[in-house]
Amino acid sequence: MGGAFLAAAFLARLGGRIGLPTIPLFILAGILLGPHTPGIVLVSDPHDLEMLSALGLVLLLFYLGLEFHLDDLKRGGRRMALAGGTYLALNVGAGLAFGFALGWGTSEALVLAGVLGISSSAIVTKVLVDLGRIGNPETKPILGIIVVEDIFLALYLAALQPILSGADSLSAAVMDAGKAFGFLLLLALAARFGTRVVGRLIDTRDDELLVISFLGAAVFLAGVSEWFGVADAIGAFMVGLMLGSTASGDRIRKLVHPLRDAFGAIFFFAFGLSIDPGDLPTVLWPVLAAVAVTLVMNVLAGVAAARMYGFGPEPAANISTTLLARGEFALILATMAAAAGLDDRLSPFIAGYVLILAVLGPLGAGRSGLLAKVLPARERAGIA
Repeated sequence: MGGAFLAAAFLARLGGRIGLPTIPLFILAGILLGPHTPGIVLVSDPHDLEMLSALGLVLLLFYLGLEFHLDDLKRGGRRMALAGGTYLALNVGAGLAFGFALGWGTSEALVLAGVLGISSSAIVTKVLVDLGRIGNPETKPILGIIVVEDIFLALYLAALQPILSGADSLSAAVMDAGKAFGFLLLLALAARFGTRVVGRLIDTRDDELLVISFLGAAVFLAGVSEWFGVADAIGAFMVGLMLGSTASGDRIRKLVHPLRDAFGAIFFFAFGLSIDPGDLPTVLWPVLAAVAVTLVMNVLAGVAAARMYGFGPEPAANISTTLLARGEFALILATMAAAAGLDDRLSPFIAGYVLILAVLGPLGAGRSGLLAKVLPARERAGIA
């Protein structure tokens, strides 16, 4: 495990010098030092890191829950919801069509719809900070789209779970879906109306006790979520949603940050361990085709969002390129697909797709001016 941390850190440092994001580098470290690549093998069995990897996934979604507020959607208004819905319709719709076109199966197509349709919140946030665009006007629709994607993801994973679990009949599938949605609704109600009670229960001046409390709550509810057919990561997300609005929310964000980064790195590293580079050539053309589809859909969605807000070509290019990267959500779906025993080509496909777009996204965002030159000019409408 120590070798995994050091290898991930070493590659991330090298990548940081040329402006590459950490997620694809962590995956690459797992590929290079895994059982499927000649040379040094740090971990011969990916299952050896299974619990640590699961903890990393839980903490990633817990942190996203902390950063998300139910009031965000109200502040954004109708345009934010419309921009997010348009982005999802274009990208998820194209992903579903692409999945059926591949002919790998219906369940596989549903997984690919989510893989191609959801941006990486972690990479998007990092790009905005690194490029100094937090205060830009187009950042509002970008963050609005991310908020809508987060809501969609929670519902989508809840709906997908019983399908991937292989329910024996339609009635069993409906019952599983109903149980999952019922539990998800219960968590949402608790997040909406139980914040004060939760805040009092977890409140303490001692940082040590606070860390133990929020970590225990996130992991425990993640486990309970699995009993009800809801992905463990979504249970952790809802815990973060509840705790983020309490008086301890700011302290929890600060305290969980190093835990999220450390175990999140292990999650991506462990995913790399499961990838056999020899399988990548078998899915090379589908990966390149999927990247091309995503590029086109992101440009269309960026232009549509920019016009809703009355922006010109430069902000439209920024929206298109900033939202391009795919990352943690695609890997969550890959993990679910592997556990469900779906087509073996899904894992190498998703790995190659994420690696390419996780690199192209930040690089493209830094050079969005090139895209702006070819987009149709449009005067700013001055809409507030």
